[in-house]
Parts: sequence; structure tokens; C-alpha cells
Amino acid sequence: MLEDKNKQRTSLAELGEFGLINHLTEHFKIYNESTSKGVGDDCAVISEKKDEIVVSTDLLIEGVHFDLSYVPLKHLGYKAIMVNLSDVYAMNATAKQVTVSIAVSNRFPLEALEELYAGIQLACDTYKVDLIGGDTTSSTTGLLISVTAIGSAAKESLAYRDGAKPTDLIVLTGDVGAAYLGLQVLEREKEVFKVNPQSQPDLEAYSYLIERQLKPEARKDIHRLLKDLEVQPTSMIDVSDGLSSELMHICTQSNTGCNLYEDKLPLDPQVVSTCEEFNIDSTMVALSGGEDYELLFTISINDFDKIKGNPNLTVIGHITDKNEGMNLVTRANQQIKLKAQGWNSFEEES
Repeated sequence: MLEDKNKQRTSLAELGEFGLINHLTEHFKIYNESTSKGVGDDCAVISEKKDEIVVSTDLLIEGVHFDLSYVPLKHLGYKAIMVNLSDVYAMNATAKQVTVSIAVSNRFPLEALEELYAGIQLACDTYKVDLIGGDTTSSTTGLLISVTAIGSAAKESLAYRDGAKPTDLIVLTGDVGAAYLGLQVLEREKEVFKVNPQSQPDLEAYSYLIERQLKPEARKDIHRLLKDLEVQPTSMIDVSDGLSSELMHICTQSNTGCNLYEDKLPLDPQVVSTCEEFNIDSTMVALSGGEDYELLFTISINDFDKIKGNPNLTVIGHITDKNEGMNLVTRANQQIKLKAQGWNSFEEES
């Protein structure tokens, strides 16, 4: 993808580290009053008067988290920011600032990094967060991206993973499973391309799935929605590693059990049709797929009327006592023990 002979290639060595940082960040805007000093000094300066500060960091590594044979660099930059903003929104907080550090090998010219930072800038502009710093260094193994996101919330608004109580309702934003299937489609087309480099894939039938994989959107809107509905989540997490894994995190840290209902899982029609095409179970995809970056949270049963019928939210189960275990209730009304089969970055390849 990077070897277009007609494109100009500017060696990173021509700019040097500080010249590269200045070049890539000179057009970023400041959106938040709390950003007293952004890029350009030894440290950024953040000033929050009374809110709690939340911080999250993620590392994305070429060959582990992304494959540049089918991931455009602009999309990668956008997604790198989304992954981190989602963690901030999962605290029921507002994202304000990000830092971006990259390690890059000499196979990447300046023009490739400009594409990466165009995606980062689009994300910052769209979500009104400030790029306030980072670092660049060389790599012998390809591209590594480290993003830190910083946000804030009033103390009483923060939602942790350990606050769920028996009888609380389990609520999910959006739908799940699409990002995983988008990855399967892209991997399939990569194998076809290896066999026949002249083939032109028709991906129209998978447009939603591929967009959910390559250009996910973090749920910035949910914090405001819940505030307007006067609903305070008792616990919250984002769906990055798979729905079942995330729900089990909430139950484990809250010392509870749960019943999750198979017939309540929200699935896009493209997910259902593509599962049939690939001959895989849509429930397994919904529970274990990951990378949806939706929000999973619990609320008091007394708040049900406030969220009932809201198109952004689906009640998919309820919290139980710990001794009842963590269960999936099937369409046939059978209880099956939930398993965490989502993404594990330290798991050995099978």
C-alpha cells in the first residue's frame, strides 16, 4: 500500500524529530478551556477547577492490532483516537485532550505519516478534543502508536465497573458484532488478493461491517443523553474485547451475577446475513466479537421508564446475586454459563 512509485516520498531524516512533530501537529486546533498549554513545550498544561480527571492509554502495534494491507493510514489514525476516547466515555466522562506517540520504521515516508495524522486530526476536530503532546521515535518492526486520552467529570457523575447491584438492568448502546464481521470480510478479501492481485472486490453488501471495523465511532453522545434523561449509571464499560467479556468484568468487580438474554441482543441486518453467509452463529459473534466501542452499563430498575423506547439503548438483561452465576438465557429459555471468549492480546495463536 505504501509503495506507490508515483507519489513523492520525503525521508523522515530530512526533518528530524522536532521538525517532524511540528510538521505533523501545526494545524491542530485547541477546543477546551482546560488546555492551558498544548504541543510545543516540555509538558502540556491542563487546568481543571473542580472536576475529577480521568486518564486512559492504549498501544496499537502493526501486525497485532492492525494490518496495513487493508487498513488505510487515515482510518488507522482516526481509530487510534476512537479506541481511547471510548475508554473516557465509558467512565461517563467528557474527553478533553489526547497525546499521540509513534514509533515508525524507515519504510514509511513523511507522506504516509501525514495521512496517519490527517485521520488523527479529523478525530480531534470531530470530537472536539485537543492534541497536547506526544513523541516520535524510530522502530525496527513497523509502526507502533500509543495514545493517551484525558477527560473529566463531576465526581458524582463518574461510573465505575464495580457499582452494579442485583435487580439493576443491563443496557447496551447501538448494536454489536459488526466490527468483528468487517474484519472477517477484509481478511477474506486479503486472501483472494494474494491469489489474484487483479481482483476488484465488491464490498457494497458489507459497507456497514467494514465501516465499523475501519472507522468506528466512540459514543460521546451517551453521557449527554443520560444526563438529559436524569439517569446515573451504576456501572459502565466499553465493548472493546467482546460483550460477554465486558459484562463479566462488571459482574466480577461488582461481586454479582447476571442474566443476559439472547433474544434481546441488538444485531444489524448485515450482521445476520453475513453470519449466514459465513456459516457462523450470530450470538457467538455478538458476544465475543469485540471492537464495537459501544457502551455497556447498568441502571437502577427504577429508571426503566426513563430509557424505555429510546432508539439508542437496549435493555439486554439484569444483574443477579453472585450465587446465581453469570448466564446467557437462550431463546429456548435455557441458562448457559457465560464465557469470556473475546480478544486477549497475550493469547497464543492457535
